[in-house]
Amino acid sequence: MHVDTIVHNLLRRQDEIVDNLCDFLRIPSVSTDPAFIGGMRDAQTFLVNWLERMGLSDVQLLDGGGHPAIYGAWNGAPGKPTLLIYGHYDVQPPDPLEAWVTPPFEPTVRDGRLYARGASDVKGSTVIALETIAAFLKVRGACPVNVKVFLEGEEETNSPSLRAIVEQYGDLLQADGMISADGARAHPEIPTINVGSRGIVEFEISLRTAEKDVHSGRYGGAVRNAVHEMARIIASLHDEDGAIAIPGLLAALPPVSLNARAETARFLFDAVAFVKDVGAHAHGEHGFSMREQLTLRPALDVNGMWGGHTGVGYKTVIPSTAHAKLSLRTVPGQDPDEVLNALEAHLRAVCPPDVELSIDDPGTGCRAFDLPTGHPLVLAAKKVLFEATGQEPVLVRLGATIPITVIFQELLGVQTLMFGFALPDEDIHAPNEFFRLASLAEGLSAWPRLLEKVGELSADGFRLIATKDNKARP
Repeated sequence: MHVDTIVHNLLRRQDEIVDNLCDFLRIPSVSTDPAFIGGMRDAQTFLVNWLERMGLSDVQLLDGGGHPAIYGAWNGAPGKPTLLIYGHYDVQPPDPLEAWVTPPFEPTVRDGRLYARGASDVKGSTVIALETIAAFLKVRGACPVNVKVFLEGEEETNSPSLRAIVEQYGDLLQADGMISADGARAHPEIPTINVGSRGIVEFEISLRTAEKDVHSGRYGGAVRNAVHEMARIIASLHDEDGAIAIPGLLAALPPVSLNARAETARFLFDAVAFVKDVGAHAHGEHGFSMREQLTLRPALDVNGMWGGHTGVGYKTVIPSTAHAKLSLRTVPGQDPDEVLNALEAHLRAVCPPDVELSIDDPGTGCRAFDLPTGHPLVLAAKKVLFEATGQEPVLVRLGATIPITVIFQELLGVQTLMFGFALPDEDIHAPNEFFRLASLAEGLSAWPRLLEKVGELSADGFRLIATKDNKARP
């Protein structure tokens, strides 16, 4: 049976698939807020039941100490590659509720867009992947490859239990490669393939300048103010252009290759519109294009800073403590532990000796990710996208971080192709998040063809290509 039959079946069933997606979107599966634990459990039940109805075997929850992942397998293609199929069922909190045009957990279609929390990130693309597997099993009676579905419940909280899950269930999760429904397309018209992403290091710093807050009339001008000291330390992190100003942080960073810059330049990117869309102004490291700044260079940001009185009215105190949360997006060549050591060394060097400095590392850091451009999943995706669009796909890197890519690579030796169908403007993590119904159709057409293309290889052939010494990078 030709793969077109599978695609036509999926496209004929789009209304049914949208209804199923809406049922999924109605479940408030917010992983970061304990108030939504019921929604997380409902999502687990929904997905377990779905995988069982599809005909997957060994369906179970994989518990790593937090929100469990959901697993199910189909191993009926002997001699063919085994692929992990990744998605996540958790979503961001819906706040602020008053900014939503329609309720965040009541899916609504307007102008060809499906609005709901999680529609774009990443329930829409996850449903595409699951419906593809279900269609192969129902219509053809078999998938072109062996599949192991892995649906995470903590992606939106930087995957704190993922390492524990992979370590505990490593034998169950052995595979030749992974296709992720997460990792959006970079452009609505230009076909792109994600071959890497930045890593991340997160930490919080706190300062103490006195045993307690004091009256600014009695002590003002005579003692240190913790908020002043925090502002001075934060200001030392960047130069006036916005480039990182910590030599030890960049010392071991390899230079950006000409190949990487050339591939980045192939992707059409309107820097003026990019910042205008959010009412911002360009500000960053000189000598690099904005797209290079976003994907090929590290970025250190203050995500929040507070201290003293921040409530209504005035309180004339000198704060004794101040706090800040920071994150660093890393690039290949940067080790998270070395980065954190360099940051700590800088912070202690610029902090006055009579100010107490503490640094809290939550342990959620992960390296940047690289997918070799000669990997069989990349080659298959290139063919599928070229046949669908008539355009040669552009290889791009993400500025964001997808922890699963690095964790599966480090612990299982599994490389990940990100094949999501969300688009950058769909207000993920913000009010009025949406997913285009046109993207649903595109994904339902592309995913079956991708699995079919990979299934043209034997397991041995897949592994042979994957292990070739192809270190080319975009």
